[in-house]
Amino acid sequence: MNITDVRVRRVEREGKLRAVASITIGDCFVIHDIKIIEGDHGLFIAMPSRKAQDGTYKDIAHPINTDTRKLLQDLILKAYDETPEEI
Repeated sequence: MNITDVRVRRVEREGKLRAVASITIGDCFVIHDIKIIEGDHGLFIAMPSRKAQDGTYKDIAHPINTDTRKLLQDLILKAYDETPEEI
């Protein structure tokens, strides 16, 4: 998979959400609203989701396998680390 752009927008510390990211795949497809969350074991990503009628959340777009999820998470968290905190 050819990720051609990763953009990260830090948010004010409110709860566990630290930033929101967008990725571009092959300069032709974009996924917005990937959340960067502070968990008990460090940062992780949560793919965009929608609340279902039963109150659960379902991913709208997501990697199909563990290797792809790890690739996306590594790229997004690297971009997060390189994004300066706003003052």
